[in-house]
Amino acid sequence: KINAMPSASSITLLALLILAETASTFIIGTKHSSNRLKAAFAKAWIIDPCAKLCAKAEFGVDDILKAPKWPEEWMFSEADLQRQDETDDGIFYSVPRFCYHVDEAAIAALTQYYEQEFPKYDNPAILDLCASHVSHFPENVTDYTGKRVALGMNEKELKENKQVDEYVVQDLNENPTLPFEDDSFDIVTNAVSIDYLTKPLEVCKEVARVLKPGGTAMFALSNRCFPTKAVGIWLQTNDLEHVFVVGSYFHYAGSFQPPTAVEVGPNPVWSGGYSQNIAYLSVVRATVDK
Repeated sequence: KINAMPSASSITLLALLILAETASTFIIGTKHSSNRLKAAFAKAWIIDPCAKLCAKAEFGVDDILKAPKWPEEWMFSEADLQRQDETDDGIFYSVPRFCYHVDEAAIAALTQYYEQEFPKYDNPAILDLCASHVSHFPENVTDYTGKRVALGMNEKELKENKQVDEYVVQDLNENPTLPFEDDSFDIVTNAVSIDYLTKPLEVCKEVARVLKPGGTAMFALSNRCFPTKAVGIWLQTNDLEHVFVVGSYFHYAGSFQPPTAVEVGPNPVWSGGYSQNIAYLSVVRATVDK
């Protein structure tokens, strides 16, 4: 993958985080955005206009989903979820890519995160969505987990994934219905691929369906992508706003507890809502509410 640098013609949303002196909620203002998106993002962090505002000296991924005031209706249009390249995804993913798509330090950070979180469940069954030849699970994952399933687009890649017991080849953009029974998994992961899903709401609803009560979805985000296959809203927003976008997917799916986010990559460095860290990685997660 390569860094998705916005072109001059693309929409750039510059994060201006503002706090009331006695409030913990904040606004993300936008510049050069469409009026519709500008209004949607503003509503998410609206605070008392009479409050005395001051710039927040330090902010980060952890702050984004602490107290958003979600708009009542799904914010994104059909155009927001379209891609520059709308040709058959099967063609794009037909050639196996036996490589890592993010920096090695980011991969190590994600594996460490999984190593901390997976053992909190008793012999968890795990589903890895948009998977390839590796799921970035800990080396000893077989010691404390149950069934592990990878779902992805390229069978040659999936056959080489030694971290799972079985795999499924499926294009979630063509068919977002997961081929599993209700309450099948304790954990659903997605590593740096949520930006390619054109039906994220439907997929998140399916994730909620297949999760067991108390189960959790853990979606990892990076600052890299294949820009021609990423949905429009991803290219129109910055790294902090990506956290909000993915959090909104969980929120509007309607079957999750409030989502949270954490930056797990090393040495965070930020400028204007964009991570300057080559090893940037964050995890947006939500526990199913059933």
